[in-house]
Amino acid sequence: MSEAGNSPRQFSREFKESAVRRLESGEALAVVSRQLGVARKLLYQWRAACRAFGAAGLNRKRGRKVGWKKDAAGRAASAPSSSPDAVADAARPANELARAEARIADLERLVGRQQTDLHFFREALRLWDATTPNDVAPASTRSSKN
Repeated sequence: MSEAGNSPRQFSREFKESAVRRLESGEALAVVSRQLGVARKLLYQWRAACRAFGAAGLNRKRGRKVGWKKDAAGRAASAPSSSPDAVADAARPANELARAEARIADLERLVGRQQTDLHFFREALRLWDATTPNDVAPASTRSSKN
């Protein structure tokens, strides 16, 4: 006899798609998680799978993904042609657009971090230049021995 709480819940692809659409529309992940009764970790995984593989990524099974290859950046390069989850030609441009938008968002975050670093170092350099030579300890001292 097994309890109902011991077996993992099965979610339909439509359910997962609607949850991801809510997240992509800007709804807070914690709110969606609470309202749907789904663990936040699963929502993060579904969103990542949808961004990486499109709607076909929501059908994927747990564990090692045989046949899916990744490029150097860690993104899915292509799906196996014999897979039933292969993306239809009509959906391919939408998936490419979603991947491109995700890549743009990643690059914008990187630029933001770089701007923060530049600001920090410019301010440090300005403060360093503002100090007088008398305020700075000598770089080296002469030995008392000749």
